[in-house]
Amino acid sequence: MDIKGRVIQLLALQTGEGKNGTWKKQDFVIETDGQYPKKICISAWGDKINESALQVGNEVNVSFDVESREYNGRWYTDVKAWKIDALSAGGYESAPVASGTGSTSARPTTELPSTFQSGDEDNLPF
Repeated sequence: MDIKGRVIQLLALQTGEGKNGTWKKQDFVIETDGQYPKKICISAWGDKINESALQVGNEVNVSFDVESREYNGRWYTDVKAWKIDALSAGGYESAPVASGTGSTSARPTTELPSTFQSGDEDNLPF
């Protein structure tokens, strides 16, 4: 599967030793475009980590697999990237995004049409 979005956060690089040698894992969060944007945390392992593409603000195309596994009666799902391509540099600062409820999204605001007046009735069917 493929998804396009803007990198909004890079989580800490994780490394370790396993039976097959040293491993590294980079988790990152992208936000999709559209009417209902989604935030997705994706993991990249080993040589799949494309450091030049994984910069906060960059537009990327991520090819990924979704895998679930069961442990003690609960299911856990991973989204694992197998290819990351930079579409363009976003032009945003590459400062780390603080976790929490505050959002520093740089979305353009949508202006209301000039024909809309604050006194107009709401004609929505619901």
